[in-house]
Amino acid sequence: MPGQPVRDYPPYRGSGLRHPRQPLVEIDALADPESVELSGPVFGVTDVTDLDADLTRQHAGEPLGERITVSGRILDRTGRPVRGQLVEIWQANAAGRYAHHRDRHRAPLDPHFTGAGRCVTDDTGRYSFTTIKPGAYPWGNHHNAWRPAHIHFSFFGSAFTQRLVTQMYFPGDPLIAYDPILASVTAPEARARLVAAYDPELSSPDWSLGYRWDVILDGPSATWTEEGR
Repeated sequence: MPGQPVRDYPPYRGSGLRHPRQPLVEIDALADPESVELSGPVFGVTDVTDLDADLTRQHAGEPLGERITVSGRILDRTGRPVRGQLVEIWQANAAGRYAHHRDRHRAPLDPHFTGAGRCVTDDTGRYSFTTIKPGAYPWGNHHNAWRPAHIHFSFFGSAFTQRLVTQMYFPGDPLIAYDPILASVTAPEARARLVAAYDPELSSPDWSLGYRWDVILDGPSATWTEEGR
């Protein structure tokens, strides 16, 4: 796909260890009936609640940081909405630290923020999350390397094999110009599609700032995903 980075992108040192080196294995469902599970439904709509989409209400107290609303539409190549799409996000907290045991960044954890959420798109293909704007964090890729603020997104169809993963960035972040992961997307227009836009219509007075980020799943204008990594 035009704009997709090479799987082994030297400035992003981790790609040298993470990309596949062998051809993908095709599964024969007739020869292996259990492989059918790989293309079966992996969730039900009733499994996802409104609380899953509001990362600021998942604990007893209020999380620290700038409250934001992130919303947009999931579309196919012709602009038609993708309904019933499971959308998952995960992110660092306002200090730039993930609630994960392997994160050793010397920034505080927030006992009231886990940084994971999910929702299902409506009939117009729209998703919406309330969360905290993540902070930048060091990542050791090169000297004085810092990742810009970003939110990881995962999109499921009706099967594990249909999962796509990408990242959303914030407008005006000075670290974007120095990020090898984003720079690996060589087409400027493809990089631009990974940056959200501030949208006052999504902002709530005295409550949260709003960001709009639409995602196109396929076609020449598709949003870049970490496919094959």
